[in-house]
Amino acid sequence: MTPEDLRARTKAFALRTVKLYRSLPRTADAQVMGKQLLRCGTSVAANYRASCRARSRAEFAAPIGVVAEEADETGFWLEMLAEADVVRAALLKDLLQESKELTAIFTATLKTVRKASLKR
Repeated sequence: MTPEDLRARTKAFALRTVKLYRSLPRTADAQVMGKQLLRCGTSVAANYRASCRARSRAEFAAPIGVVAEEADETGFWLEMLAEADVVRAALLKDLLQESKELTAIFTATLKTVRKASLKR
């Protein structure tokens, strides 16, 4: 997967979280969880974009670490929305799967960058 592919994928992920947030009920609990989801889901794309502008491995590693954390946190809030019966789990299945895949991709990327830095 190229950096451009990941840029598009993370942006699409962010847009899906925005659309999900807009569809949530206006109850206090749904809005609190939704705002957390919105922050971390959009942060995935923003921080990946920032990492693409890095001039060094160290500059690349910092935002990639954030991307991995935010993708994982997005998964947490999706699980919370389902388990709190705010949104049916079946409706979140694809987005939750994407959060898991993005978490895995960026965790592996971070490990690779750290290993390469240690070898230098």
